[in-house]
Amino acid sequence: MNNDIIRKQKIEAIKIIVDSNIKSFAEGFEARYTLEVNDPNGVINSKKNNVFMAELGKEFMFYSAFVRSFDSSFGKVLENIGNSIAKLSYEVRGRIDSYLLPQQSQHIDYLLAEYDKHVKPTVNDYASFTWVKPSNVESYMKNHETDNYFYNPEKKEHYIIELKAGGDLDNKKSKAEKTELLQEYFLLKNKIIGTDEEISIFLGTAYNKFGEGNEWKQERVQQYFSEEELLIGYNYWNFVCNDDEGFNIVFDQYKISCQYIKDSLERIKQLYFSDIDNK
Repeated sequence: MNNDIIRKQKIEAIKIIVDSNIKSFAEGFEARYTLEVNDPNGVINSKKNNVFMAELGKEFMFYSAFVRSFDSSFGKVLENIGNSIAKLSYEVRGRIDSYLLPQQSQHIDYLLAEYDKHVKPTVNDYASFTWVKPSNVESYMKNHETDNYFYNPEKKEHYIIELKAGGDLDNKKSKAEKTELLQEYFLLKNKIIGTDEEISIFLGTAYNKFGEGNEWKQERVQQYFSEEELLIGYNYWNFVCNDDEGFNIVFDQYKISCQYIKDSLERIKQLYFSDIDNK
């Protein structure tokens, strides 16, 4: 089968993944809020009973109740979409069972202390670090659950991604994410020691908060991550799709499938505020 046919089939599979996930998400949150309609302690009804919020108008009250819950759960949907799409091109793996040596943990601490001082991070900071494996590693064994671990068997490359929907992290969270990724890096490095396989770690975001195509200037993240370790917006989607047009493929389908969400929002609004004027 030629490459054009294979790519066309993969594009169709990506579209189905996006559409089915968005549809299930819309159905799920509509079912939740429908069940809560007579519950005075439900998310929306709690806002309706807040006289200060109610005074700002029903549209505002509805979306202020809805958007926070929506935002957090929608980020998980985007992660699920990314992982499902990745399965078309990579092996998607989960827990890493290996060992982490004290000198590796010490090196991680050293690197983070340097980044705290605004020393510019590089991949070489950890990729060039060497150590001697002890004869018995049993006391150093541990495991780490990871949701975004991909393997490319053709290239013999491992990829570990920490995905944040918006990537708007403060310094403490950025530092914590880099620490966790470095721990996963050394765990996996120890697991594949003696092979010619490579490992890359990334912080990914589902969208560029500054606008797709614009420079991404999240300095609090860049303090701990090098440019090579970032998959921002369209670069993340291109990566998981393993296609230079990955973002466009995903987003073009999303523009169609998001009608499920819009329709559900209208039905929920009518359920709670039947007198809200439809815009």
